[in-house]
Amino acid sequence: MPPRGVQLTIQDRHVMMDNGILQVTLSNPEGIVTGIRYNGIDNLLEVLNDESNRGYWDLVWSTPGTTGTTGIFDVIKGTSFEVIVESEEQVELSFTRSWDPSQEGKLVPLKIDKRFVMLRGCSGFYSYAIYEHLQEWPGFNLGETRIAFKLRKDKFHYMAVADNRQRYMPLPDDRLSPRGLALTYPEAVLLVNPVEPEFKGEVDDKYQYSSENKDNRVHGWICMDPPVGFWKITPSNEFRTGGPLKQNLTSHVGPTTLAVFLSAHYSGEDLVPKFEAGEAWKKVFGPVFMYFNSAMVGDEPLSLWEDAKKQMEIEVQSWPYSFPASEDYQKSDQRGNVSGRLLVKDRFVSDDYISANGAYVGLAPPGDVGSWQRECKDYQFWSKADENGYFSINEIRTGNYNLYAWVPGFIGDYRYDVVITITSGINQLNFHFEIIIASCSTSFYIIINSISIICHIGCDIDTGDLVFDPPRDGPTLWEIGIPDRSAAEFYIPDPNPLYINKLYVNHPDRFRQYGLWEKYAELYPNGDLVYTVGASDYTKDWFFAQVTRKKDDNTYQRTTWQIKFKLDSVDQNGIYKLRVALASASVSELQVRVNDPKANLVFSSGLIGKDNSIARHGIHGLYWLYNIDVGGARLVQGDNTLFLTQPRSTSPFQGIMYDYIRFEGPSASSI
Repeated sequence: MPPRGVQLTIQDRHVMMDNGILQVTLSNPEGIVTGIRYNGIDNLLEVLNDESNRGYWDLVWSTPGTTGTTGIFDVIKGTSFEVIVESEEQVELSFTRSWDPSQEGKLVPLKIDKRFVMLRGCSGFYSYAIYEHLQEWPGFNLGETRIAFKLRKDKFHYMAVADNRQRYMPLPDDRLSPRGLALTYPEAVLLVNPVEPEFKGEVDDKYQYSSENKDNRVHGWICMDPPVGFWKITPSNEFRTGGPLKQNLTSHVGPTTLAVFLSAHYSGEDLVPKFEAGEAWKKVFGPVFMYFNSAMVGDEPLSLWEDAKKQMEIEVQSWPYSFPASEDYQKSDQRGNVSGRLLVKDRFVSDDYISANGAYVGLAPPGDVGSWQRECKDYQFWSKADENGYFSINEIRTGNYNLYAWVPGFIGDYRYDVVITITSGINQLNFHFEIIIASCSTSFYIIINSISIICHIGCDIDTGDLVFDPPRDGPTLWEIGIPDRSAAEFYIPDPNPLYINKLYVNHPDRFRQYGLWEKYAELYPNGDLVYTVGASDYTKDWFFAQVTRKKDDNTYQRTTWQIKFKLDSVDQNGIYKLRVALASASVSELQVRVNDPKANLVFSSGLIGKDNSIARHGIHGLYWLYNIDVGGARLVQGDNTLFLTQPRSTSPFQGIMYDYIRFEGPSASSI
């Protein structure tokens, strides 16, 4: 029997979409999801909350000239409701809110069109939105925007973010005093008297469940009785900012599940778009899919996670969707593809070209080398090269782009200098013949009365072989770490047993435990880290973050790390090169001195970074690469020492994470 068609019911204050599998109720005209009925549960959303605090789009904005990372929190409430599509196959609803000069300083100067879509036979619903800033409107900063759903705390107790990141979760009540004790920052709470004793002594912190965009496809919650899953599926990253390594929140205690499109988390103000007066802008966020599944009573409820992953793959393969009615959402025949091969040229590694195995290759708006990492207004499209360096980036929106890449195992960024233009794949050819015989590589149809052919021709671009010449002046004299934009390979200590999350005990993501920054002073109580090239092991002897040291009077002091190394000979007239790749920087500075801790600086980065990755359990934030000249006259034959100082020291969270350090000899040296 075919699935029932979609039905729409419109009331004064609510509208409801119903396809026989689930019913979704939204407020009219605000467009807040107030109820989701599924599998015998009247409402999956938290019925104890006000209707405006159940399922909603929100944003954080600020006026020009402010820092941008904080601002006015706004649950986006529509002022106008319209039915865009109503048929048995699909219902699409629009809830819009616009801006006018009377709202200046009170409301973000955007026109926002929130869309909700339900399809026949589909166990879920979709949502997307079009944000538009008109040229005549004032400027603003957009610090964050997302969709949030607050689920019933009496139903949803098991959360899944990844195969190895899922567990029963505490209740939101456990975070409140006196059951919970706020720690160094409010997001982290020690559970001292939770409702369920099994959580006593654990730390709950939503940042422990963050995920990189490339891995953030599906997450959500499971209700055990009856077995029901509530899943957020994001089939594309094209509308997310910051590229594949940008980290965002997922699901956390609430029970809450999020689709974050734009945020400053793990990046700071660098990823806050700032729009000027006179700047026109429009962007489509989504669609994302809210998926619901169920199991028979007695079946394994955790099988719902496996089913959700399969549904995620279906959604990814279906992108771009064919059903969104907005003309601003480009369909497949309006998009293009770019393919090619990336090779690496490093004569100190190989005389031959090296295949860029596993390279991340992407299109982002034109900019400087590496600018994609801080791009936060438009669209990005990324893929991963195969073992031979071949890549294919598909379903790219029309526009102008640079092609960017980076290759694990090599420092630096690649940019293809030619601007790539993706054009629409629909071309109309007019003829003046009464009868037309024509062919097209894909498809065509003939409209006899207008004597024209419309060919659906994809915009396919083959770049051929591209060559990345990573930063390199001379042979490697020594190196520390792995150039992969992460500090995960370095030493990550065991957490304080008084502040643990049980999920991350004996887990690959050891860095997600609370309070690891305090372990540095315990490991190095009387002096800072000293690393000896050839004798030390960076997996054991290089602390994952160069943090401040807490003193007995609760103040903090700078730290200086030393790298000791031997040189058999020195070219006094040569220029040596120190390559320092940072995986994170939080209100910090890197100072470099050679062979004398009080000597003049060889290098200073100045004050850099606001990614706050140390506090938020991220093993990286934004990537920084410094190429530092070291004159041979500063070096000596035999024992040498590099001094790496981080002098900014007013908080426990200031510091840097190293990705990789390499010391190169002069290119003409025989060393």
